[in-house]
Amino acid sequence: MPIHEKSLVAADDLLTHDKLVIDGVDVSGHWNTMMKPRYVSDYDADFQKTIQAYPGGENVHRCWQCGSCTNSCTMYAINTDFNPRYWIYLVNLGLKEELLKDRDIIWQCVSCNKCTNICPKDVRPEGVMKALQHWMEDEGHVATSPSTLFDEEFTRQCFDRGRIEDTEVIANFFRRTGQSIVDLLRTGWLGIMIARMNKWPLLGRAGLGTFLKRMPVTGPLKMGLMMVFKPRTRNWARTGEVLRQYVEEQKRLLKTKA
Repeated sequence: MPIHEKSLVAADDLLTHDKLVIDGVDVSGHWNTMMKPRYVSDYDADFQKTIQAYPGGENVHRCWQCGSCTNSCTMYAINTDFNPRYWIYLVNLGLKEELLKDRDIIWQCVSCNKCTNICPKDVRPEGVMKALQHWMEDEGHVATSPSTLFDEEFTRQCFDRGRIEDTEVIANFFRRTGQSIVDLLRTGWLGIMIARMNKWPLLGRAGLGTFLKRMPVTGPLKMGLMMVFKPRTRNWARTGEVLRQYVEEQKRLLKTKA
């Protein structure tokens, strides 16, 4: 059979002829590259349902492979290996191992939603990309992403106290992602942000008097107190436990559907 996307086919499976005549018709040139017939047996017949169980992947079965998603994709314009059409094709065929070959670039989706807006079958390819990312993470095929680590810390505080403490969220996030708060304060973006929040540039431009007059006091003081006395929603203990049980139940239902 003829094949256009040669980069998606193993080199050993391609047959190229300098001159090719089929049934008396000269198909040399663009059509002279063929793909060997193959029979696929290592597929997961339920993989499509697995991805459909994730938020965003519900409509993956609707795809009819028109290619509009890839053609409009922001990332495909930069990297032609980023191919949503192909990955959706693999999902519907249940070819997990082929899909995992691209585990390092599926994460490059920037959620511009051009693919979702142009899709004629409402597949919502952007949502499918996110569903694939979460599936790979849940199955241990990729490391837990920083955004997931942040969500976990944020959620933990909501469960425990019904409110979050900003400094604790950031500090624990940095710890779990292996970032040094000291280094970020000394030479990184965190130090620059804090300096600008506290109007430190005024020291050099307007002098000490103006700096002290305009320096915020209430905000930093309040943040300092909250680091010691954690904010908590009144009578939250029972509510937090009910919410935690509900989330666990939803996770179990997700696994059941998968």
